[in-house]
Amino acid sequence: MRIIFMGTPDFAVPTLAALHDAAHEILCVYTQPPRPAGRGKKLQPSPVQREAEVRHLEVRSPTSLKSPEEQARFAALEADLAVVAAYGLILPQPILDAPRFGCLNVHASLLPRWRGAAPVQRAILAGDTLTGITLMQMESGLDTGPMLATARVQIERKNAGELTAELADVGAQLMVGTLTELQTLHAVAQDDDEATYASKIDKAESRIDWSQEAEQVERQVRAFAPAPGAWFEFEGERYRILSAECAEGGGAPGTVLDDQLTIACDSDAIRPITIQRAGKPAMETAALLRGKPIPAGTILS
Repeated sequence: MRIIFMGTPDFAVPTLAALHDAAHEILCVYTQPPRPAGRGKKLQPSPVQREAEVRHLEVRSPTSLKSPEEQARFAALEADLAVVAAYGLILPQPILDAPRFGCLNVHASLLPRWRGAAPVQRAILAGDTLTGITLMQMESGLDTGPMLATARVQIERKNAGELTAELADVGAQLMVGTLTELQTLHAVAQDDDEATYASKIDKAESRIDWSQEAEQVERQVRAFAPAPGAWFEFEGERYRILSAECAEGGGAPGTVLDDQLTIACDSDAIRPITIQRAGKPAMETAALLRGKPIPAGTILS
């Protein structure tokens, strides 16, 4: 098929690679413009742009698709289909209508659960045991379009980074398989009454609230790993917990209970496994405590 690909982060890269490897004709790749990153704040191309350039594909990075001129450029490609994976721009109706078979989105949840920007993190925070990929025919609503295919994935104890990577690979294979049958598939409407919304993550949500139950704090750690990282403060310095386990123990929430940095929650406790001080590399908790002890009895904010 003649395909326009639209995506930006690492999550989208496997789908682009799989479509190209399957000998579909990638007419053009749309992605977000390079952004400042790193200590030097140099402009860095998106992961999708880097993949597209390695494969010698044309890349376009408009800041908006609202202008008639940009919409005409898109339509002039005469695509059979646009495949969209975490692109990051709203697609106006003329864009949705331009390809012969419309626009097909790779969404990282089992719709209609977790429509919106942060489905992986919201599924972990909610304690869901199951998530997956939905391939959806795009329309003007937020992830409301009819569904063409789904694939299920167990969440288990995976963090957001691990789960996103797994879902990206599942989505890529599901897309390739679905396109072989696209003209015979019948899309299924979503049940709006069952919809939940995965709102964008606010940085304030990553600060640990020790008055929660230990199990919820552990979910918070997994939902925000590897970034932005669930964190607490000690002596004015920020510490990010990148992995943790629930442990037995009790005390006032936020109290350090022993020399392993077991921390009391509303019920039971959390024991960090991997932790990171501001500006330092991540390390095992035991190694961190050898250089920066946090004594039992300390009360963390």
